[in-house]
Amino acid sequence: MPQKKYDKILVVNSGSSSLKFMLFSMATETMMAKGLVERIGTPQANIVYQRDGEPKIAQGISAENHGKALAMACKMLADPEIGVVKSLRDVNAIGHRVVHGAEEFSDSVAITEDVKSSIKECSDLAPLHNPANLDGIVACETVFPNVPNVAVFDTAFHQSMPKHAFMYAIPQKYYEEYGIRKYGFHGTSHKFVAQAAADFLKRPLEDLKLITCHLGNGSSIAAINGGKVLDTTMGMTPLPGLIMGTRCGDIDPAIIFFLARKGMSIDEIDNVLNKQSGLTGINGIGSGDMRDTVNAAAQGKASAENALNMFGHRVALYIGGYYTLLGGADAIIFTGGIGENSIPGRKVIISRLAAIGCELDEAKNKAQPSTVSVISTDKSRTPAIIIPTNEELMIARETFRLLASNLKRKGE
Repeated sequence: MPQKKYDKILVVNSGSSSLKFMLFSMATETMMAKGLVERIGTPQANIVYQRDGEPKIAQGISAENHGKALAMACKMLADPEIGVVKSLRDVNAIGHRVVHGAEEFSDSVAITEDVKSSIKECSDLAPLHNPANLDGIVACETVFPNVPNVAVFDTAFHQSMPKHAFMYAIPQKYYEEYGIRKYGFHGTSHKFVAQAAADFLKRPLEDLKLITCHLGNGSSIAAINGGKVLDTTMGMTPLPGLIMGTRCGDIDPAIIFFLARKGMSIDEIDNVLNKQSGLTGINGIGSGDMRDTVNAAAQGKASAENALNMFGHRVALYIGGYYTLLGGADAIIFTGGIGENSIPGRKVIISRLAAIGCELDEAKNKAQPSTVSVISTDKSRTPAIIIPTNEELMIARETFRLLASNLKRKGE
């Protein structure tokens, strides 16, 4: 009964000026259609729409707000010629990506007025994301007045971290008064690939020690013991940890004070660390794209070569540390845009992991598989595995799980 009742699930990821959507049939866990509305609130608003296995359709639209953007998305989903449902009544539930749930949410939740208030209260911790996520929720409640909405939080999966891992060594009153602590992000992706790794290895997730590496423009690593996060590289915000496309990752915090004393404002420093650093700031070509860094390094540009080595060094440093904390690892998982697609990006990391028994198989790495694949040598005691992530499917699964569980509890 739950499968039938919640077969068609719409996944929504709402940004400040964008709205991504994807419709799933949960009977087969297949994506029926997806799309993206960009530049919401501007005259240049446009939508890109695509049915599974078919070409993309792009057109300019009028979308003054998220509600109008969602209405246009729904019009396409139910269009007699290009749609995938007969009417919007076929949509049974909606799952929303919400970036920050602080300590209040350690699991996905059905959205209520109280939940919306809590999401708003968490906006101090994610001022660019939570308000936009909330806009998407309100828009869906308007367009789909009788359809259940579920919030799936980026931070929830990491809430299993022990206190000694998530606390910062600053006066405890700042944690108690302001909630300053490590929260972690990319939790939906880390959870998806951890479950996929268990399926691939044919072992219960509860029996596995995994190091999951979500590497892309934003990057993070998680140490997962028995399905629970022991530690992760991102912190109170997505800024610390690894070197990313435009984010600096770990730096000496006193650098901020040094730059302030040189006359830079807090906003200017914030912009530098979040938008002008990472690969963009160090590769000498001003691009945060790993492909551009790799190409420049291949052409002999010293700064790009150094950037690639800095990236590999930092990732390997955390993998080694997490390997020690876990007491070994059953697998190292690579996912995300770089983790899944960058042959040199993976090589520069795995070439530094011999001490933990992980050696790269050059041929397997260059084969660039599109499905789950081992890229380490057969003799490696710690295998390296590429697992394509699917955060939208994970959100759909979480939405289905929660609502089906609620039905079962009610005896329906």
